Amino acid sequence: MSVVSLLGVNVMNNPAKFTDKYEFEITFECLEQLEKDLEWKLTYVGSATSDQYDQELDSLLVGPIPVGVNKFIFEAEAPNISNIPDADILGVTVILLTCAYDDREFVRVGYYVNNEYDSEELNAEPPAKPLVERVRRNVLAEKPRVTRFAIKWYQPEADLVADGEEYGAEEAEEEAAEEAAEEAAKAKEGDDSAMGGVEHENGNEQPAHPDEDEMSEDGSVDIEGESEDELEEEEAEAEAEAGEDDAMEVDGNEKPDAAPAAKPVTVAS
Repeated sequence: MSVVSLLGVNVMNNPAKFTDKYEFEITFECLEQLEKDLEWKLTYVGSATSDQYDQELDSLLVGPIPVGVNKFIFEAEAPNISNIPDADILGVTVILLTCAYDDREFVRVGYYVNNEYDSEELNAEPPAKPLVERVRRNVLAEKPRVTRFAIKWYQPEADLVADGEEYGAEEAEEEAAEEAAEEAAKAKEGDDSAMGGVEHENGNEQPAHPDEDEMSEDGSVDIEGESEDELEEEEAEAEAEAGEDDAMEVDGNEKPDAAPAAKPVTVAS
């Protein structure tokens, strides 16, 4: 949505002599507070065949702009006749009223202008050299052509600095790349530790869980490093367990695990 909306343009002195000033009463609405002024311009199209004859008749800065509906008078000098080809002084041409904010045009109003002599005789038989003082202009104010353009009213500070020209941009990119490489290396090192364990000082790998014994290829537990006392204690425990098993056997028969079942008893009536 446009912050400034053109509500109307009134061509005040119309028709008028070719050499008279242009006068416009411009009404517009501003919806928000603006930091900069509005720049209004009036351009006269000197020839339909080439833009080299276009003339900027005047420009005006309007501001500060209060929020709400605003109205002002814009005056511009007549075009310089010496910059217009003689063949293009008479006939139909165009004037352009434009407005820009921060060098960004957001509205353009075009009017057709008919230039002709003030008498039927001169119009019927125009002289070879135009009589500018007898030429009158008529702006077709009832049929303007309005064109609106979408612009950035509040340009971010980042847009004010061209890409790659910001101070320290290259250094910041290099630091970011180095940090990313370090993070990737740490992540890879962590994955390797979790999968393969941590190496001992002597170069052997330690299991991922130190509390668990390392299993050999045949599935047995490696007990290398146990002392002779510990082995003797284990043998004594094994013999004691074997003695208990022998005590449970009687005459070659196993001792029953539980007492015999009770016999049935007959109760007299």
